Formats: sequence, structure tokens, C-alpha cells
Amino acid sequence: MPILNKDMVLCISLASRPSNIGTRFHNYLYDQLGLNYVYKAFAPADLAQAIAGVRGLPIRGAAVSMPYKEEVIALVDRMDASAAAIDSVNTIVNDDGVLTAYNTDYLAIARLLADHEVSPASSVLLRGSGGMAKAVAAALRDAGFSDVCVIARNEGTGRALADLYDFDWRAKPGTATADLLINVTPLGMAGADEDVQSFDDQAVAAARTVFDVVALPAETPLIRAARAAGKKVITGAEVIAIQAEEQFVLYTGVRPTPEQVREASEFSRS
Repeated sequence: MPILNKDMVLCISLASRPSNIGTRFHNYLYDQLGLNYVYKAFAPADLAQAIAGVRGLPIRGAAVSMPYKEEVIALVDRMDASAAAIDSVNTIVNDDGVLTAYNTDYLAIARLLADHEVSPASSVLLRGSGGMAKAVAAALRDAGFSDVCVIARNEGTGRALADLYDFDWRAKPGTATADLLINVTPLGMAGADEDVQSFDDQAVAAARTVFDVVALPAETPLIRAARAAGKKVITGAEVIAIQAEEQFVLYTGVRPTPEQVREASEFSRS
């Protein structure tokens, strides 16, 4: 990485529980490609003030993670179609003080469902109803999945998400099972919920594929249980690599090679 200098471009991430994954991913690629950029993660004390800082400093780009993916909408100037379609933001790009919001989560989910050859005929339990869940639900719908049940304690947001795509809703997993389990909640994430398995062993045993979007740690209790049961797994580390690659391109205008992305992803988890 070049020595800090007045011309260095700053990119950041905003999350309630920042990790080093994005920081290491982006800075690794900046170094490999010789770009005069630096990336830093933050846990904002005040989101509105943080976004004002992005606009005023100016900061080139900001990744947006839970729980700010929807709250940030009112603070930007423009919504790209990728974000407007699902009312959820995970990327902000600053062009001379004009903030445009994007969502690269959707692309990551869609690509992973295809790469792992998950059949659209699969039944699905989708746990969560926040911004990332919106991206997952939209990707499922667009890939042809129809037998989907949204599981969310918040009936308002859960029903709204389910109704938007003609899916079902229930408040708790209960004894429900499905071919594909997807966790889009903080359950299993490092912190207060890191020991919580978002779907029980019965649901895991009945599933064919288990998908946990939690990236820190990538080996959540759910993923560990699925591996032990011999199930196909899709991890949050895979999600973050793809969505971070697309963010990198939006910030820099440079497309890294697949090998560089693989190396950056491995470095980010080391």
C-alpha cells in the first residue's frame, strides 16, 4: 500500500459490527493493482452525520451493512435501479458530492444460486426480513423460485416482504423444513448471537442446501451443522467476495481478474 498522501482516495464501510473482511479485501486489491486508495471500516455513532461526512470530505465510496441498508435511503441523492427495485442499499458512490446508491448483494446472491446449481423447484425457508433479505428474496423470485416461506418475527416487515413476491410468511421456523435454508439474520454472527444456530438440526437434516449470508465468521453454527450433516453449503464469505468485487469496480473503475478476487478473498479471511 502506498504511503498516506494528500491525493489518496478514501473508501469506507459502515456497519454496526465492523469487520476486517472488506478492509483487507479492498486494500489487498489496491496494493496489487497499484491504486492510490485506502479503505477503512467504521461503526457510525450517527448515520446521518456519517453520510454527510462521505459527501463533504469527499469520500469516494461507502459500503453499507446491517442495520443501515434501508435507513440510508433517505440520505442519498440517487437510487440506481439495483437498489430502487428492492429498497435496499449496500453501496454508495460519491461523484463530486452527488451520492448514488447501489445494491451489489442481489448480484452476489443470484450468481451463487446459479453457480451452486440450486434448482428453482426447491422449497425455501428464508429467515429474515431486512435489507439483505430483500435482495435474497428478489434474487430467488427472478431465478424462478416460487415455493418460498419468509420467516420473520416482525409480522409487518415479514408479511410485506412475502406479499411483495407472492411468498408465504410465518413468525418462527417451528417444525418447518425445506430443500434450501437461507439465514439472513444476525444469528450466528460474531457478537451476542454467535453461538445461535439459525435453523435447528431437524431442518438441516431435511435440507439439501444450506446458505448462511453471515460472513463473520464464515463458519457459523448453521454452516458447521450443515457440513457435519453432509449438506451442500453456501457461505457468507462467498457472498461478500462477489459483492465486494462489484463495489471495487464501482469505486475504482477497474475490474480485477478472477484470480485476484480469489486471492483478495482468501487474504480477507486470513
